[in-house]
Amino acid sequence: MVKATKVRLYPTVAQQAALTFQFGAVRWVYNYALNWRSTAWKARGESITQRMTLDKLVELKRLEDTAWLRDADSQALQQSLLHLDTAFERFFKKQARYPNYKRKHGKQSLSYPQRVNVVDGNSLYLPKVGTVRAVLHRELVGKMKTVTVSRSWTGKYYASVLCDDGEPLPAPIGSMDEEAVIGLDMGLSHLAITSDGYKESNPRFLKQAQANLRRKQASLSRKQKGSANRNKARVLVAKVHEKVTNARNDCQHKLSKRLIDENQAVCVETLKVRNMLKNRKLAKSIADASWNELLRKLGYKARWTGKHLVQVDPWFASSKTCSVCGVRADVMPLSVRQWHCGSCGHEHDRDINAARTIRQQGILKLKAEGLSVSACGGLRKTGLFPAVACEAGSSVL
Repeated sequence: MVKATKVRLYPTVAQQAALTFQFGAVRWVYNYALNWRSTAWKARGESITQRMTLDKLVELKRLEDTAWLRDADSQALQQSLLHLDTAFERFFKKQARYPNYKRKHGKQSLSYPQRVNVVDGNSLYLPKVGTVRAVLHRELVGKMKTVTVSRSWTGKYYASVLCDDGEPLPAPIGSMDEEAVIGLDMGLSHLAITSDGYKESNPRFLKQAQANLRRKQASLSRKQKGSANRNKARVLVAKVHEKVTNARNDCQHKLSKRLIDENQAVCVETLKVRNMLKNRKLAKSIADASWNELLRKLGYKARWTGKHLVQVDPWFASSKTCSVCGVRADVMPLSVRQWHCGSCGHEHDRDINAARTIRQQGILKLKAEGLSVSACGGLRKTGLFPAVACEAGSSVL
């Protein structure tokens, strides 16, 4: 299993200068190669390969005007060119937009594929920088692979350490109990609604910080461009956004871990967030909820523990379908929060009913994939090991 641990770095003034130089060299090489590839294609229809860019880097180091690249870490420069090639591959597969030039201002990063070591349990050795004090809040288990050093908009330094523990991913659970399968519906008034009736309130972190953010942005707009005071005001705005991001991530990590730990399968609706953001009245609230990020966290935590994340068809009308009789209502405006089924007579909470129908569709999808989902007597323990009968709530041994 390969996991990344993000740790905080506290470089000295000299080490900050060294990192700034490394960031600049990596950014310059990336932008140079991007400009070269773009110009060659537009002017001559020529495709520049990855091997050609790596050979070009060797030539640049030999030239007098760009001899300063010799002082930068060679593997970090090569890694930036590999990242550019990956960006083009994603563009050609229509998974991302055309690569953009890296900016001098804002977040900076570079990657070390090797030669980074832990020193005395509280520092990291970075090539061309030295031993930098770090807060290793958890043990780095396994073989250290790529280490990505970054500087945030607020000037904080971090290192994302990728480690391979040598252990394979746990095999997905093949036999489940229906009670250990939960449906999850996401909304704006409540961030998550489960099929058992639990509703997780939406903290609305961005909305809570809106007044503070508006005041600091107004102060930033009055500062002269290029001045030191404008840069100070920019950092204050960035700190507000950073606090919002950290609070949102903390909330989603806790929620996703609880859902995965307590269940063997989580069924969710596949949301078309990009299309939903076209609604100008709800776009800010949808972006603040960050549903896609919550689904991403659920996905990798499910893979780490052998659980299942089942995504239901996005065109399935979960809110309009009765979870008791399965009859679909003709019209269901967003303003309707409680509705009465004309077929079976049940009174439904819109969100809880949606979570229950998503759960039902998820169970059908699990069975279609050949997985065993029993109504009772299945594996009830939420860990990786089978539960004994008494733990599963059965009196039969």
